Amino acid sequence: MLSFEHGAFYVMDRGYQDFSLFYAIHQAGAFFVTRAKVRMDARRVYSIPTDHSTSMLCDQRVVHAGFYGAKHCPEQFRRIRFNGPETGKRLTFITNNTTLPALTICALCKSRWQVELFIKWIKQHLRIKRFLGTTENAVKTQVWCAVATYVLIAIAKKELHLEASLYTLLQILSVSICRKHRLESQPVDSVQRLTGQ
Repeated sequence: MLSFEHGAFYVMDRGYQDFSLFYAIHQAGAFFVTRAKVRMDARRVYSIPTDHSTSMLCDQRVVHAGFYGAKHCPEQFRRIRFNGPETGKRLTFITNNTTLPALTICALCKSRWQVELFIKWIKQHLRIKRFLGTTENAVKTQVWCAVATYVLIAIAKKELHLEASLYTLLQILSVSICRKHRLESQPVDSVQRLTGQ
């Protein structure tokens, strides 16, 4: 079972919408923030006045109307509807935090996307496909080792005035880690042969 830090915010993708998990977070004194699924069955208890000039559509306290939702999360939670200014798309967020302004809750969900992009960058550039350990220390150690390797290769690229991209150099080194290659004179066809492209 996961342990949750008191006062921490857990911002999740809506694919992880699990109200028994949300209730466990709430019981631990922590906060969850996520986008609501389209067919979420909830009943409005009351609405808080909102400034519609900020693209905010509503800020409500709701309870589960469905049997399973009410069973797994008997507490009230907050539902915020917002029109995305860039896309015009209507977004619905749910949270158990009732003190932060509604726009801050929306900004928390938006900032989650930056984390997603960082994870995608790690997978593509640091060549971490899976973590070797599951503890916090193991994950941090693996990420820092990968970042250190990336930075060392970036320094070598700059010092040797190499024309190949960092991505190409990482591919060469990953497939030929025990072989000796002169990177500054690496022809394109041998790079493609080494990397299988």
